[in-house]
Amino acid sequence: MKMSSPATQKPHAVCMPCPGLGHLNPMLKFAKLLHSSHGFHITFVLTELVYNSIFLNSSSIPSSLHGLSDFQFVSIQDGLSIPDNDHQAPDVSSIILSIQHKLLDPLRILLSKLNQLSSKVPPVTCIISDACMSFTLDVAAEIGVPDVFFCASGACAYMTNLHLDQLIHRGLVPLKSGSDLRNGYLDTKIDWIPGMKNLRLRDISTCIRTTDISDIKLNFCMSEARRAREASAIIINTFDDLEQSIVDSMRALKLPPIYTIGPLTPLNDQRLNLSQWQEDEHCVDWLNGRVSNSVMYVNYGSGVALSKDQLVEFAWGIANSGHEFLWVIRPDLVHGYGYQSASALPQEFMYEIKERGRLISWCEQEKVLKHPSIGVFLTHCGWNSTMESISNGVPMLCWPCCADQQMNCRYVCHEWGIGMEIESDVKREEVERLIREVMEGEKGKDMKKKALELKELAERAAKPGGSSFENFNGVVMEVLLQR
Repeated sequence: MKMSSPATQKPHAVCMPCPGLGHLNPMLKFAKLLHSSHGFHITFVLTELVYNSIFLNSSSIPSSLHGLSDFQFVSIQDGLSIPDNDHQAPDVSSIILSIQHKLLDPLRILLSKLNQLSSKVPPVTCIISDACMSFTLDVAAEIGVPDVFFCASGACAYMTNLHLDQLIHRGLVPLKSGSDLRNGYLDTKIDWIPGMKNLRLRDISTCIRTTDISDIKLNFCMSEARRAREASAIIINTFDDLEQSIVDSMRALKLPPIYTIGPLTPLNDQRLNLSQWQEDEHCVDWLNGRVSNSVMYVNYGSGVALSKDQLVEFAWGIANSGHEFLWVIRPDLVHGYGYQSASALPQEFMYEIKERGRLISWCEQEKVLKHPSIGVFLTHCGWNSTMESISNGVPMLCWPCCADQQMNCRYVCHEWGIGMEIESDVKREEVERLIREVMEGEKGKDMKKKALELKELAERAAKPGGSSFENFNGVVMEVLLQR
């Protein structure tokens, strides 16, 4: 995407994503847009643990960023560590405590150093921070620059986070007891959030599934949502036509200016993803030998973990469907198997699928979803995967696990009509039935038609004159450059 910017002193954006690939990669795409279209100097900040897990070798850096003196990755200490013999990442509570208590001073020191390097880098002119890294507001205020929040989730999930206080005020949260997770209480209707309809309590972020009013995840989500009102602007990786009523209702709240700038991939003309796993470079060659819309792509994202029983149920459901598939089994996907998750699959399954299935440890997902052989995407329904599927017109089978995934699933299946949900207690018979329905049935044809319609709207939003294209220029000129 080519845009113009007045010739002035080079602006310098410091980007502070939340730890985790699901937050890091969309912000990386946005940062590259700032760099390539408006000439921003970029300092991309990673926490030490994330930096070390990704940059073990230089091949982790996308080729389009190689050798750029004005696009640099730096790390700051986060107070987290993993023993050498432990394959488990820190739990969510540990990461939250790190965000709340460990990152402010290291970021403050980094910005001070950057502003002292006037002969090498331009002074910092703005901060782009993940919407759940609000501590950056304090540093931005100290040095007098705008701080724009980058929301890596959809407007649907973010809007409900903005109303978590109301859930408590109305006595719906916290849960009265653990039995509320199973007795139908989560089906309680939520009909009072502006711009949203047909919601149930179970569709809200899983941070509400606690009986403790002091729960660290619940309070973190609430506190970060409250501070959104202090940001200079909020940008969301969505497009107006996809979430029009929610975005309009959000803009009516007492919030900073809101800019929808998604989907980010069509706005970029280069591959931009970081990962700590080696990508299979030959899976696309395998797909080239398959007919159109004949292959199911399976990927649970970068953070979801399965039990062995869940993996086995998925495996036999996939095998029994009779359809060809490409299945990403991340090295650390299965609890208790370290980096050998694929070994949890039964040998009988491996024999059954050897002629029609391919197992890989990781891949370039956007390239796979773009391939004409892909007929459906079995996904955890993370927002990045959802947007990438929409951008390529691929219907979804959704198995949401945590965070915003339940809300994304609700909209995919019931508002947009481009997906079907697999029950959390996954059973092979249900998996087989749903695969057959989406690949062979009339509902699958209808889902594909609707997915292609949304793809067209996404492409229109990203083109010159489209809402996301214009919103991107708007946030740059009106907020980041303040012109």
